[in-house]
Amino acid sequence: MDLVDLIKNIKEYENKEINICGWIKNHRPQKEFGFISFNDGTTQNGIQVFYDKSIDNFEDVSHLLVGSAIKVIGIVVPSEGKDDYEIKASSIEILSSCPEDYPIQPKRHTREFLREQAYLRPRTNLFTAVFRVRSVAAYAIHSYFQKNNYVYIHTPIITASDCEGAGQMFQVTTLDIENNKKIDYSKDFFGKKTSLTVSGQLQAETCALAYKKVYTFGPTFRAEESNTKTHAAEFWMIEPEIAFADLNEDMTIMEESLKYVVKYVLDNAKDEIKFLDSFVEKGLINKLEKLVSSKFTRITHEECIKLLIDSGKKFEFEPKYGEDIAKEHEKYITEYFNGPVFIYNWPKDIKAFYMKQNEDGKTVAAVDLEVPEAGELMGGSQREENYDKLLNRMKELNMDTKSMEWYLNLRRFGSCVHSGFGMGFERLLIYLTGVDNIRDVILYPRTTKNCEF
Repeated sequence: MDLVDLIKNIKEYENKEINICGWIKNHRPQKEFGFISFNDGTTQNGIQVFYDKSIDNFEDVSHLLVGSAIKVIGIVVPSEGKDDYEIKASSIEILSSCPEDYPIQPKRHTREFLREQAYLRPRTNLFTAVFRVRSVAAYAIHSYFQKNNYVYIHTPIITASDCEGAGQMFQVTTLDIENNKKIDYSKDFFGKKTSLTVSGQLQAETCALAYKKVYTFGPTFRAEESNTKTHAAEFWMIEPEIAFADLNEDMTIMEESLKYVVKYVLDNAKDEIKFLDSFVEKGLINKLEKLVSSKFTRITHEECIKLLIDSGKKFEFEPKYGEDIAKEHEKYITEYFNGPVFIYNWPKDIKAFYMKQNEDGKTVAAVDLEVPEAGELMGGSQREENYDKLLNRMKELNMDTKSMEWYLNLRRFGSCVHSGFGMGFERLLIYLTGVDNIRDVILYPRTTKNCEF
């Protein structure tokens, strides 16, 4: 049986014999008896196993170290002087003993040390919580979109399109590029220059104009040499695309989906969130509950800049019309409105080519969601559905329109108003767990000069 099922229905098993396998998390052997902190990995909180000399292999068991795998047969009984339960063992089978040099001991380890032991860190209390929250949150994302009639699509990981136009893409090639100063891509595997995707959005649009509502949820890659806490070379993205939806409806879906996922995690990972609230971020539960109950504010980029300028506050980076906002600006805005804020209608020159141009000719129908204590969490836009306007914008940016003819043709063949957004999954997990480094919410982080395991 799984320990999580035992704990959930513990009173039903009182005075009954159970059979369960797992690992020793802590061990306090005494002369005549011993206590084992036991967990099988299915729950944040384990259970205590009590044993004494009535078991045949008492001496062998009493010498077991942390990390050893065991099979316990025993009776579920109330703990003395406590309201909870323990297992009184009638037998303990040693499945695998663990040596003294096992790195994960029952003490506080630094996260930097645990990154060096990434293949073992899921066994710690912290990462047991983090990666189970990751699992629950991933399920919640699929649950929301499936319940709302979205089709889950798998966009290609290898692509010839640069969605963001940033050029920070990993090249995919079979050629010896180190010794070829001039590369002939016609001789490469695909016969052209290809890269790992930074976004599945463009391909998702092709399906939105067939199924109305679609979403992607998969790995994306960015060859940006950054060592900040929020950047990794490999990360996961959630990217919905919705036909017949304008920017206002896009914001509504962003708010609704985020609240759904956060509430689902609060309801279905209670032990993990409680642990994280106690040991990682004090007030985490209140923060998440407040987001679920908040009404998200909507302001334009121009209104945001005016608010920052009129605040009289001295910022390190001076807020300016037509420019991006900094972390300190995001923090001020969310504190000012005491909750999440949508900032929409951004300057055209700092946003992507595919975004719908507004009538003023200066801004596009783009939106970023800023949340308290995290800053930007989601970003989206209404896509430009007019063929001529999109073509002209691409020419302004000196883009290769021939290779993007398929994308332009979407505007010729049954075009309609459509919108979408993206959310970095790891950035969401940083918010959900209170763990402030992306390296600690993804199993094996891929960052500059780091690709272990």
